Amino acid sequence: MNHVIIGTAGHVDHGKTLLIKALTGIDTDRLQEEKKRGITIELGFAHLDWPDGTQAGIVDVPGHEKFIKNMLAGAGGIDLAMLIVAADDGFMPQTLEHLDILTLLGIKDGCVVITKSDVVDPEWLEMMKEEIEQRVEGTFLEGKPVHTVSAYTGQGIAELKEELHGMVHRAAQKNLRVPFRLPVDRVFSVDGFGTVVTGTLVDGSMNEGDLAELMPSGTPTRIRNLQVHGKDVKTAYAGQRVAVNLAGLKKTDIKRGDAVVKPGTVRVSRMLDVRLQNLKGSRRVIQNDTQVHLYHGAQVLLAKVVLLDRDALNPGESCYAQLRMAEPIATKSGDRFVIRFYSPLETIGGGVILDDSPVRHKRNVQAVLDALKIKESGSGGDRVIQVLAEYGTALPTAAELAAKMHLEEEEVRNTMYDLRGQGRVVEPLEGRYAAASVMDRTWETCREILAGYHKANPLHAGMKEAEVRQKCFKNLEQAAADALLRQLCNEGKLRRQAQRYALGDYEIRFTKRQNNIRQKLLQIYRNAGIESPATDDVMAGFHQNEKNDAKQVLESLVTGGELVMLTPQICWYKDVFANACEVTKKHFAENETLVLGQLRDLLQSSRKYTLALLEYYDKNKITKKDGDLRYLHLGFPE
Repeated sequence: MNHVIIGTAGHVDHGKTLLIKALTGIDTDRLQEEKKRGITIELGFAHLDWPDGTQAGIVDVPGHEKFIKNMLAGAGGIDLAMLIVAADDGFMPQTLEHLDILTLLGIKDGCVVITKSDVVDPEWLEMMKEEIEQRVEGTFLEGKPVHTVSAYTGQGIAELKEELHGMVHRAAQKNLRVPFRLPVDRVFSVDGFGTVVTGTLVDGSMNEGDLAELMPSGTPTRIRNLQVHGKDVKTAYAGQRVAVNLAGLKKTDIKRGDAVVKPGTVRVSRMLDVRLQNLKGSRRVIQNDTQVHLYHGAQVLLAKVVLLDRDALNPGESCYAQLRMAEPIATKSGDRFVIRFYSPLETIGGGVILDDSPVRHKRNVQAVLDALKIKESGSGGDRVIQVLAEYGTALPTAAELAAKMHLEEEEVRNTMYDLRGQGRVVEPLEGRYAAASVMDRTWETCREILAGYHKANPLHAGMKEAEVRQKCFKNLEQAAADALLRQLCNEGKLRRQAQRYALGDYEIRFTKRQNNIRQKLLQIYRNAGIESPATDDVMAGFHQNEKNDAKQVLESLVTGGELVMLTPQICWYKDVFANACEVTKKHFAENETLVLGQLRDLLQSSRKYTLALLEYYDKNKITKKDGDLRYLHLGFPE
């Protein structure tokens, strides 16, 4: 599923918050000061759901000029925009500024929404539409739909919701191969949990338990817990609003504008090489050495503009420039930014980062300009990509690539860093790489094989991992195959459960009778504990017309990990099995060997069930048998 953020933009008091409440039922004004003043000061968040399961996040950004900083913090993660214009006011200064900012940040799709349609007559509305069409000429909203609504009467809300549904489905797919990055726009503490940050996940996917790094400080941390729209999740994906519980950090260690990133994937610098645009409607000429406010994600820094090929940048022009910051900044090539005039504060331009960690350049040097042109075109790593693709799924190292291309290893490593940041290369194993095109082919192979498996086995949770490796990655080393499968899981394309793989969107669909059988089976094994009845005896408890379904549902519960089949006649409920494994692990923590009688006494069970458990351990290479003794072999899976 593609995850999309819809943002509102527009002048203060034009009805953005009320519109979101009419669409979602959620009031995004969460601060007492906002309630009192009737304007949005901080970012507000909601989610919009449709009957087919599609969901989109909504960011309500402030419209008041004094709170433009907060608007920019929210706009950085927006995929689609609703430009809000009140019918009784029309375009206002902040409407234009917000439209400029959305354009600078590279927003590609959206619509215009005329609110408060109930307070004006139809003729006025038609005149408003004509004015809006003129105002958005030359922007990403030219030719886009214009909706008239009233949050008070509900007029036009259903039609707008359906329009947004179509836009969400048309939105460009996120590249989940990029290492995760979450710009922090809010920090707080929760009793019993510790430090929590929120933001829009702009890159990749993050998992509960992942190691992370707080930038620009470089402080290491770990993702203890994840929430999306108030619900705990194991994985969050780019395009989702996420709350992250970070381990080992205090609230005072983090500030708005920091970023939570995958370790080693974001560089810190005080300089950026950029393509700089002076807005067509700007009232300022950007002179060389001009001081500006730089807005990137939720961060605001003072910067000096060094124009690399001219002395002044006029409204409507763009050029290569180097931004030199007063403080360190953590960015990635390809990021977009906005600049505002030093004083008075007004938006004058922005652009795209071409090099996130450059050296200090002299001005008017043709070699520097030529190098930036290559970086802007994205062709610098094409040769490396070509050679990497020839390796297929073998996952070569930078040293192997350098030797084949007759380049310095450090040069290849630097190129790989940039390509990973663009999502053109992935690193499934540390220091070993695959081209995105190879991952695409790998995914197509896995999708075809697993789709066929699901069709033939509709009640199975997935295909056994050993079988997936054999069918998808013949003659490939296990470590590389497992790493490629993990990469596809991180992208949400596959799902791993109980040592089986399934397509990420696959769901087992039970009939009503099968669901009743499922509940009955779970109750039987949950209540039985270790001394579970034989499989044949359990099956005998079902009516003749239920037996076939009962066998299929039992197999489904085993493949899904809710039951563990020790032998064809002995199944345990998953929690019973987990407790037995904990007892065994505790024993091995203090002893090198284990005999049947010891485990039987520890479990307070009979020889029959203890032997079945030990033979299961042996079969799965958890333990290794030597006479009457057993030793840990591969150990228990995490």
